[in-house]
Amino acid sequence: MLLRQLSLALAGALSSAALFAADFPNQVLWGDTHNHTGFSFDVYLFGTPNSTPDTAYRFAKGEAVINPTTGTIWQLTRPLDFLVVADHAEMLGTMPLLFNNKDPLFANTKTGKAMLKLGGDKSEEGLQAVYDAINYAASNKPNKMGVTAKEMISDLHTGSKRKSAWDHEIEMAERHNTPGKFTTLIGWEWTSNTDGANLHRVIFQQEGADVAKQYLPYSFLESDDPEDLWAWLEKTSKTTGANFVAIPHGSNISMGRMFAATRHNGEPITPEYANKRMQWEKAVEATQIKGDSESNPLLFPNDEFADYEVYDFALTPDGARPKATQADYVRSGLMRGLEFQEKLNANPYKFGMIGSTDSHTGISAIEEDNFAGKGQHDNIPAKRSHPTGIGSSKGWDMGAAGLAGVWATENTRKGIMDAFKRKEVYTTTGPRITLRFFGGPDFQPMDTKGEIAKAGYARGVPMGGDLQLTNGQRPTFLVGVLKDPDGANLDRVQIIKGWVDKSGKAQQRIYDVAVSGKRTISKDGRCKEPVGNTVDVKTGKYTNSIGAPQLSVAWGDPDFDPKQSAFYYVRALEIPTPRYSLLDAIALGIDVKVTGHPATIQERVYSSPIWYTP
Repeated sequence: MLLRQLSLALAGALSSAALFAADFPNQVLWGDTHNHTGFSFDVYLFGTPNSTPDTAYRFAKGEAVINPTTGTIWQLTRPLDFLVVADHAEMLGTMPLLFNNKDPLFANTKTGKAMLKLGGDKSEEGLQAVYDAINYAASNKPNKMGVTAKEMISDLHTGSKRKSAWDHEIEMAERHNTPGKFTTLIGWEWTSNTDGANLHRVIFQQEGADVAKQYLPYSFLESDDPEDLWAWLEKTSKTTGANFVAIPHGSNISMGRMFAATRHNGEPITPEYANKRMQWEKAVEATQIKGDSESNPLLFPNDEFADYEVYDFALTPDGARPKATQADYVRSGLMRGLEFQEKLNANPYKFGMIGSTDSHTGISAIEEDNFAGKGQHDNIPAKRSHPTGIGSSKGWDMGAAGLAGVWATENTRKGIMDAFKRKEVYTTTGPRITLRFFGGPDFQPMDTKGEIAKAGYARGVPMGGDLQLTNGQRPTFLVGVLKDPDGANLDRVQIIKGWVDKSGKAQQRIYDVAVSGKRTISKDGRCKEPVGNTVDVKTGKYTNSIGAPQLSVAWGDPDFDPKQSAFYYVRALEIPTPRYSLLDAIALGIDVKVTGHPATIQERVYSSPIWYTP
């Protein structure tokens, strides 16, 4: 009852699956915008041919399904509210049509014949050999298929070769879309990967089949330059009426390119470039199975919480692990955006934040105690000491992913897309933590006592918004965080600020604004005392005897300078809980040190920022 009352106060009549209009977004919806099935060539070739869009949607809706990688029954403890099946646009659906159906459109081509000869038995070894050959062919290197990149693209991708698969993806999305209960958004992934640099984007649309069937998804094989993708989105939007959103992800392995100081073609960033990017890319994926992209201890050595699910394995076969750069992480990207704002009066990196899975099993199983892995090579504990086939990573290097939290007025395609366009979305690393964040000129402690949302919308702007201050006003922020009802208590709430100093250089600072227990926050804005740790490393159990179920605060920036551009976002952390690798170690009867990862983690949420521009 207590948690329900707190939830009502935070959300303003919160009901995560209700369908009704309100004066403000009154419900948080939980979803995954980044799920792959066997219609993605890599999923199929990694040994998951039974993964289908239908299975992905059924699992997300809470149904029990046969895990395509294990053959056992899996089920979410709590259903999702929405899902995007975002299969790779490159050779979309080719593998099941070739290997399962022997479709003459593919089987009679030079590439198709070579693939069937190499992996036609659909054994794990044979399919892996096909995958390896594709990688070599894509780089025009000698390969076991004896084909060139041009031949492979012509045989498996060009023209209308992807149409039947795309039509099936659309059909499945329409079949499972139930406004008010469960929403499907039709989408795909553009998988730009030049020289191994991850510049991937997930794209999805608001409309249904009538619009989606008017085009074929734009892919990396058409162009690896994001500007060409945006141009295609603009043209297709005008001709079909599609409303698109593009979500960059995996910036942590972009090798210095996701939030770069120049354009993809090496030319300077211009106001036109900045505005075009922000027209389409309203949010970035800050956490997923291939690690967390919010921050990195090499870039922020004074941030004791930056060392979270660090993943630095480049998508190259040489085992490279490039060092982190400012262009790879979300916080430094936001900071770089402020510097461009000063120079150009335009900000190319003014984005919100979400989490998702990047599951390559077709199922969004991301709980630490119910993690299905990224794919066939890390789907069970016994395999997780082995290479995954993704760079030089091994199974335990994968994180147990995250979800997108979306503040919406209704669980519909329009309701969710409107939230993305407002950037009123946030990241969770897995737990369903409710987070409200508002900025305005006059929030007071008493505003935390009632319905935070009513005060926030009435006198401020929500996450994703821009602060409007008149002469003499100073920014205040209203934050409410409620623990996952089925999860761990909260450790603390932080506000992370970025600003541009007099020299035009971006700076950042972390403020602890609310902490659990009897701990105190020092004059420097930090709480030096850890919350503690109740995890029993022998059993994998923890207790909520520390931490707090809710933390709320009204906070004013003590260092505000009205002449300096700034952003603010919330990071709220749980108390320590067991990482899935500890649970694996216990089950396998091994020392957790063998996994190469800590026994415990502090799960968290990140809000989309609120910006101030003089």
